[in-house]
Amino acid sequence: MAKGYTQTEGIDYLETFSPVANMTIIRLLLSLASIYKWELKQLDINNVFLHGELKEYVYMIAHSGLTSIQPRQVCKLKKALYGLKQAGRE
Repeated sequence: MAKGYTQTEGIDYLETFSPVANMTIIRLLLSLASIYKWELKQLDINNVFLHGELKEYVYMIAHSGLTSIQPRQVCKLKKALYGLKQAGRE
């Protein structure tokens, strides 16, 4: 997980996206599903943030458990991680 709260707008990211479900909309959809006898399925997606390709350069300090890295060396991210401000956009 990345520390997205340390990012600075205009430097580390340009845009963010955070979709949030409104309870009114959820109730509406459940009502429509009941009226039209639609089949409902529940789905949890845990790795959705692991596949987005980053369009800008994002560097992060390596985790302390990573032993093959030199002191003060950083990692360049190629894919979005959960916690980055732009992860939802990717």
